[in-house]
Amino acid sequence: MTTRICFIRHGETDWNVAHRIQGQTDVPLNETGRSQALAMAFNAGHYDFGAIVSSDLQRALDTAKMVAERRGLEVSTLPLLRERHFGIFQGLTAEEGLQLSPAAHACYLARDVNYDFESGESMLRFAERVKEAVDYLTHLHHGQTIAVVSHAGVLEIVYRQATGRPLHTPRDFVIPNCALNWFNFDERGWHLEAWDDHHHLAKVLMESAE
Repeated sequence: MTTRICFIRHGETDWNVAHRIQGQTDVPLNETGRSQALAMAFNAGHYDFGAIVSSDLQRALDTAKMVAERRGLEVSTLPLLRERHFGIFQGLTAEEGLQLSPAAHACYLARDVNYDFESGESMLRFAERVKEAVDYLTHLHHGQTIAVVSHAGVLEIVYRQATGRPLHTPRDFVIPNCALNWFNFDERGWHLEAWDDHHHLAKVLMESAE
């Protein structure tokens, strides 16, 4: 039996606009992010979700609450859905990271899957955590359609797993704030159904920031 999950990246934050690496820093939505979330919730409200699950970081949780209110549901939080922990690079721009540690910056650019930014998570460990989260959700909500609100890094891991893209290769796909991204999970594996449905954001200011 197939479990269908709509993965949604949270709305925009001021750190997105400033190109700061958020990681697990609990940065709130900005005004644009709240508008994006509201527009997305209106679209997502047309789907019959059996549950709404979110990262426990505020930018994701506040986005999820707007979807839940449209469906008359409560949000369940799952810390496994948090963004990757970027250790010494959290809160920095890439340029600031270069100034702090050229060696760490080189690993960042090279997408070294074993590097953990001294006090954070390696990409390999992060991918394992995302897989653990998905396995938990597909077991708990087996055969259902659910919405999951999380972060760019989590969506990237799910996309790569479903499409066979290795972790170390450059990201060649967009992950907009508050787009709807659909995946199917069954005994054959993870499958991408539809990516980057953001037509509901046509009248909302969009930024391309990470």
